[in-house]
Amino acid sequence: MPIIGNLIKRSLQARKKMNFKQGEPLQYQLKVLKKLLRTAQDTEFGRNYDFSMILDSENIIDTYQKVLPLHDYKKMYNEWWSKALEGQEDVFWPGKIKYFALSSGTSEGSSKYIPVTKDMLRAITKASIKQLYSMTNFNLPSWVFEKAVFTLGSSTDLDKMGQSYVGDMSGISADKAIPFIVQRFFKPGKKINRKRDWDEKLEEIAKNAPKWDIGAVAGIPVWVQLMMEKIIEQNHAESIHDIWPNLRVYIHGGIAFDPYRKNFEKLFREPMTYIETYMASEGYFAFRARPETRALQLILNNGHFYEFVPFNSRNFDENGDLKADAEVLDISEVEEQVEYAILLSTVSGAWRYLIGDTIKFEDARRKEILITGRTKHFLSICGEHLSIDNMVCAIQKTAEDLGISIPEFTVSGIPHGNLFAHKWYIGTDDEADPQKIRALLDGHLRELNDDYATERDNVLKDLQIELVPTRFFYEFLESEGKIGDQVKFPRVMKGERFRVWEDFVKSHR
Repeated sequence: MPIIGNLIKRSLQARKKMNFKQGEPLQYQLKVLKKLLRTAQDTEFGRNYDFSMILDSENIIDTYQKVLPLHDYKKMYNEWWSKALEGQEDVFWPGKIKYFALSSGTSEGSSKYIPVTKDMLRAITKASIKQLYSMTNFNLPSWVFEKAVFTLGSSTDLDKMGQSYVGDMSGISADKAIPFIVQRFFKPGKKINRKRDWDEKLEEIAKNAPKWDIGAVAGIPVWVQLMMEKIIEQNHAESIHDIWPNLRVYIHGGIAFDPYRKNFEKLFREPMTYIETYMASEGYFAFRARPETRALQLILNNGHFYEFVPFNSRNFDENGDLKADAEVLDISEVEEQVEYAILLSTVSGAWRYLIGDTIKFEDARRKEILITGRTKHFLSICGEHLSIDNMVCAIQKTAEDLGISIPEFTVSGIPHGNLFAHKWYIGTDDEADPQKIRALLDGHLRELNDDYATERDNVLKDLQIELVPTRFFYEFLESEGKIGDQVKFPRVMKGERFRVWEDFVKSHR
């Protein structure tokens, strides 16, 4: 066993014991909220909502929730963030905001500008170190900790906008959140990371891949898969382990991994450890910390104050928009297996901000979560209330039943006479019978969601299934100018976007 790797692993284990002390989650969160309020009390936002008064109140959390309104992106940006993008200082966080994360997410919707402060970059670094500590729980060989980490992210060559720089969060954090002392352990390196053209970037990575001794790879599944396939093809290899024999860890996030698992297993020859993380343009929130569960440990003491809104018709309208009088809970009030939307207050100046993700607590005591979808990306054309989690699970079960791979899909609600139907586009490169997929998918959705089962027996009269090559999904993104390592294809498409997609499919048949 390599001496250096063993020392690194023991050091991480020792530091993990010191840094992962048990504590009352609400106490952690109250401490975070107090620090946020103290830091921002002299900003324009802090004066407007009298943060000093909130800090002096008897119940800080309760007063905070009564004084501050709920914010979605439109409200937060129009009233506050846009001022900082125009160059104003001390608006919602002390000083000038140098970086803004350009959040495109799926191919739907316009881009969002999310502020990224120095404090947020430090918080991301701390979260990454915590996640590194937790890797010692997975019984990895000590020598893995000596190897380089490959991170597939967007370009670190940021665009200048006024007095700020904008780019994808992965590009900003890769350039600014990785301490200089450990940058040599991260690949593909600054030169390749700066490249903007996706195909050119892949070429450079594939050409240089044999030079690197990689122990872990991190990135969104669809783009990591394409990258590994390119490396294997260009180097005339049979698996990625012919190029990176010491690769043992894949760190993924952004979208559900299960639909891609079968394709990834074809790329590997050695056993792999899969670790999911939860990072967005608004910060680094959680990671899988234990091999016994697939749930993610929520980070409670690192610059994010969380609130939770039960994701139901009491709190959200039919478009997934938050109601002004929504019920809001703190970390001590959550229950297991209830779907929540997240409100964030952060060291980047988000205040009671609806991030748009939905989660549920798999273990409320440990504060371990599963990501279930998006407040806007659910399907309820007639009361079926299908979450992305329902869809992904049903698709995965269907693929397993048939022994095929279905890495991509999208669905929309459509009229069916005077009633309704779902139109599914299933991305697979395997031979499959659409009618068998239809029957299995329908059955699994009925098992997973009682509302769906009820509506299928009443007004949801049909499931229409169309099989398309997987490449159609990526070619559609490319046609929209959205190809790249941080873009995700929407699992639910609505209105004009779905019509554009259908026209694309028809033209490429």
